[in-house]
Amino acid sequence: MIEQRTLWEEEPQKKKTKASPKESWERPLADRMRPRTLDEFVGQEHLIGAGRPLRRLLEAGEVPSAILYGPPGSGKTTLVRLMASVTGRKLLEINAVTAKVSQLRELVDAAKEEKEIRGGKTPLAFVDEIYHFNKQQQNVLLPAVERGDLILLGTTVENPYFEINKTLLSRAIVLELRPLKAQELVELLCRALTDVERGLGKLGIEAESEAIARIAELSSGDARQALNRLEALAMAASKNGRKITAADVEALSPKALQRYDRAADEHYAVISAFIKSVRGSDPDAAVYWLARMLASGEDVRFIARRLLILAAEDVGLADPLAIAVAASAAYAVDWVGLPEGRIILSEATIYLASAPKSNSAYKAIDAAMSAVEGGDLMEVPPHLHATSPDYKYPHDDPRHWLPQNYLPEPRHFYHPGSLGKEAEMRDRLRQFWRRYRDDVSGQEKT
Repeated sequence: MIEQRTLWEEEPQKKKTKASPKESWERPLADRMRPRTLDEFVGQEHLIGAGRPLRRLLEAGEVPSAILYGPPGSGKTTLVRLMASVTGRKLLEINAVTAKVSQLRELVDAAKEEKEIRGGKTPLAFVDEIYHFNKQQQNVLLPAVERGDLILLGTTVENPYFEINKTLLSRAIVLELRPLKAQELVELLCRALTDVERGLGKLGIEAESEAIARIAELSSGDARQALNRLEALAMAASKNGRKITAADVEALSPKALQRYDRAADEHYAVISAFIKSVRGSDPDAAVYWLARMLASGEDVRFIARRLLILAAEDVGLADPLAIAVAASAAYAVDWVGLPEGRIILSEATIYLASAPKSNSAYKAIDAAMSAVEGGDLMEVPPHLHATSPDYKYPHDDPRHWLPQNYLPEPRHFYHPGSLGKEAEMRDRLRQFWRRYRDDVSGQEKT
């Protein structure tokens, strides 16, 4: 009888045989170099460094239900498998994209059976891409998690607080994995280059330190990407006995890996950094984040819209020309397109970042809207009605201003700043209105 195996079961253990050189190449280096112990694991010191709570739990044989959240190549799947091996627990695997409800029920039944066989030791249920789970799929697993029939481990590249059902999220802790640091990637690459058993050590290939550092830099914290680049370079070098040079790295793939998805966390992080750099008057940082967006294929109209908002919200009346610059840039980049449009966006970005700042217009309209929405609905003064003979025409005065009330009761929504053109506006208003003479804005206090 042929043994039947469901999707959630681990691959059966095969008898170990010495792999031929060809077979070793067929299995990716990134897979061969997966750590076998917690000490071999590179990165994520905040989670599994010596003395950390999660590490202490694992070393004590305990595993909490958890959602492992992080970018590709940060070690999510590897850590899940280490959790199983370190604690000696059975690992049942399933993919959320392809899993059917019937297969999930089979998994739950298998977990119960495994727990009985192992004398009450609860197995681990590993759900890859768990953010794809719908409500029906979740409802199958939740009772089993609550009863302790299985320990749920899910991995996701999407923010679990946005993408995963709150009911499921409440049954697990969230473990955030971070992109590896350049030095951590260098450590991993050097280990792979010299490891005779699983790495490239048998090939006897050397690599310039600059080449290793460049691979780490171009991989943007992704261990899998770094090892893939190294493997490709090693395969090429093994053909002619050369050492891997920095020039080889550039020739193979000179562009850095971009962790940027228009619908994912990195998108919002880069946009946020761009906005805050312009608001914080740092043109160097602002143009860098602009470059990150452009290199990742961000919609130029989206960038232009953000510049228009920044011009009004953060530069404001300190430089009234800012919105004209942003609007002109939006029109020009839409007309010109890329690649030349990058220059236009750069000019507008640098202008806004370097301009004096004021959010007084933003605060004024929000204060006025709050008053109106709160029920502060004043009547129009009689002399302001269209047909009133009592209206005083300001241009009849040499100052182009005449004293009269424009609200039935005094209100003070606009508090001018003290920078740029707005300082002139503030001084002029103080000549006309007592409330501006008495006003001391936050900017002026500082």
